[in-house]
Amino acid sequence: MTDADLAAHLAAVAGRLLIEVRASGMLSLKALGKAGDATANQFLVHALREQRPEDGLLSEEEKDNADRLARSRVWIVDPVDGTREYGEARTDWAVHVALAVDGVPVIGAVALPGLGVVLRSDQPAAVPPAPERLRMVVSRTRPAAEAVAVAERLGAELLPMGSAGAKAMAVVRGEADIYLHTGGQYEWDSCAPVAVALAHGLHCSRVDGSPLVYNQADTYMPDLLICRKEHAPRVLQLVSEQAAG
Repeated sequence: MTDADLAAHLAAVAGRLLIEVRASGMLSLKALGKAGDATANQFLVHALREQRPEDGLLSEEEKDNADRLARSRVWIVDPVDGTREYGEARTDWAVHVALAVDGVPVIGAVALPGLGVVLRSDQPAAVPPAPERLRMVVSRTRPAAEAVAVAERLGAELLPMGSAGAKAMAVVRGEADIYLHTGGQYEWDSCAPVAVALAHGLHCSRVDGSPLVYNQADTYMPDLLICRKEHAPRVLQLVSEQAAG
């Protein structure tokens, strides 16, 4: 099985497991989130260690192992991206499975189990054209002030949405045009979505325009921008102006 097939298969199976756990009706909302995270994480971690024993591994739900820093190939997974949305039976949550090679996200699969969809870096499709009025996805609970300000300057419509993976895939699927995040994330929040977005020809970077680099000792990633390439220069300029005050 290729790395791309493995990533997509694991993301899809983890998504189905999560749907089954939620459908059991045996857990409160708080317990459901914990059970879903644990179930999907156990499956993904055991499967990756079985299938790719020589590779490093970083998971949100697993204690970090510094051994990964010495590995060229490192799998980076988020078993449930958007635990709140998962528990509320919304569709804007995801499962992320990615492979970074020398810090570059080369393989990614993002499952959107609520929609029955898995988006893959090895199967890119044409991104639909943008409408006249751009659309920017933002957090449905705490939209970043910088993103709101940039959207106002662009005259863009704000689309509140749940998980990072769902936001990024909304751009890939042509449901939105810009995903600008300045509120801080971790590597597992964006590695798979960025791999998929890059494969679809989108711009992906930090908000200063520098590359997103993975498998770092500090897994915190302060910000990112995912958008069509033609929109990137203007968005980056506006972010810079916003930062300068």
